Amino acid sequence: MSKYIFITGGVVSSLGKGIACASIGRLLESHGLKVIIQKCDPYLNVDAGTMNPYQHGEVYVTDDGTETDLDLGHYERFTNQTTTRDHNLTTGTVYNSVITKERRGDYLGGTVQVVPHITNEIKQRIRSLGRRTRADVMIVEIGGTVGDIESLPFLEAIRQLKLELGPENAINVHLTLVPFLNAAGEHKTKPTQHSVGKLREIGLQAEVLLCRTEYRMTRKVRSKIALFCNVHEDAVVEARDVKDIYEVPLSFKEQKLDRLIMRTLKLKGKGRRNQSLDRWRRYVVRPAIDPQHKVCIAVVGKYMEVPDAYKSIFEAVRHGGIANDAQVEIRPVESDLLDAKNAEKLLEGVNGVLVPGGFGARGVEGKVRAVCFARENKVPFLGICLGMQAAVIEFARNVCDLKKAGTTEIDKNVEIPVIALLEEQKNVTAKGASMRLGAYPCRIKSGSLSFQAYRKHQIHERHRHRYEFNNEFKKTLSSRGLKFTGICPKGSLVEIVELANHPWFVGCQFHPEFRSKPDRCHPLFRDFVEAALEHSAR
Repeated sequence: MSKYIFITGGVVSSLGKGIACASIGRLLESHGLKVIIQKCDPYLNVDAGTMNPYQHGEVYVTDDGTETDLDLGHYERFTNQTTTRDHNLTTGTVYNSVITKERRGDYLGGTVQVVPHITNEIKQRIRSLGRRTRADVMIVEIGGTVGDIESLPFLEAIRQLKLELGPENAINVHLTLVPFLNAAGEHKTKPTQHSVGKLREIGLQAEVLLCRTEYRMTRKVRSKIALFCNVHEDAVVEARDVKDIYEVPLSFKEQKLDRLIMRTLKLKGKGRRNQSLDRWRRYVVRPAIDPQHKVCIAVVGKYMEVPDAYKSIFEAVRHGGIANDAQVEIRPVESDLLDAKNAEKLLEGVNGVLVPGGFGARGVEGKVRAVCFARENKVPFLGICLGMQAAVIEFARNVCDLKKAGTTEIDKNVEIPVIALLEEQKNVTAKGASMRLGAYPCRIKSGSLSFQAYRKHQIHERHRHRYEFNNEFKKTLSSRGLKFTGICPKGSLVEIVELANHPWFVGCQFHPEFRSKPDRCHPLFRDFVEAALEHSAR
């Protein structure tokens, strides 16, 4: 039977539960344990697919085509697991399932209630993932903040689960804030006391407290928290600010959090202890905090004022820096502010240009302009999804003299539709979970930049799009130097485009950022940053 760690958060949002879950997962994996992490989101949406990035940040996509919360990206980057639709559980999913069962007659004669029907559904979905994956440890993150009305069914469910599983099989790790008031010159423990008190009202007792703080806490502060929160002093663990998020597992290790968890849950390690953490320290943390080189890359996107909207992009670029022992300075550029008049100024001095995905008309022309800058100035370029489509539009207009080239996403009646709606999308009307989603195969041509990166002909990458390159224009564009180096075998969908007579120019329809890890950088990001370093050395 799997052991369970339930992660909750209190006081304020955005304390970093996702990073904490992923770091604990990494710690336990270093002991040879199989770890699975699941996110319970309290919103009523069935999934994150239709959410505005300004409100919710990035939509992360799994291999099986599920649109999820961005925390699943943290889970995959820090640990060895590959997430699926079962790793993200929402209130919408739970209620949809229960109501469907009620309509079908599964509860015939009964009054359907939050307790026990909703809580039973939550418990069943948590336990079934643990059973199916045969995980040694299953970490379950409860989204939101303790005290939020939306989270109550999930908290009640884990209260019941802890009781059913027993103290040696399930624990609650509570992430809370211990602010340092400069005016008083001391840490304040009252917010944590109130947060733990709120948990107790629900019937939950935290076994471990992760205390988010800017500065090291004194023994006196730790003792006070332990006393008033009813935990052992060694279970009060600092979640202190670090230079780089990839240091967090090492910080927890120094405080023996892994030993505490394993002792409490009666877990025994397997294989060589901490081998993976030694590699993590050497090949991830060291080059992340003390790189030998420096490079500047512009990311030209539509939602740059919300960094979480491009979380996986930014992390993958950083992974490229780690792989090349380089510090990557990311210059965010709002695409709707970029035009022919200011492009040189906004992009001056960059060693690479990355144009990520997005939806809608706003900012597309700015992305096209950024592609033009990279092409004309021989600056390394990586275009992803809409970024690849912008590269095709720019090439058609400015190299092939097809001035009216565009995409039917912006104008259904565009005169030269070099980007058009996927054939499979033409009869789709629903918005939720209806795009081309998940992992699809791609065949790469020998001799291409992409083949040099991947070092193999057949790859699988994750997608999230409705529009594609229009194959009617393949001959026209290829005759002028645009190379189609990656093709999906089914339907001949163009997956990768490259440019002849350019140092490094790659556009891909898929999202390589979702497969990148700090210790296993995605090949395209690795080679993109390497090309940017070569550009900076010129």
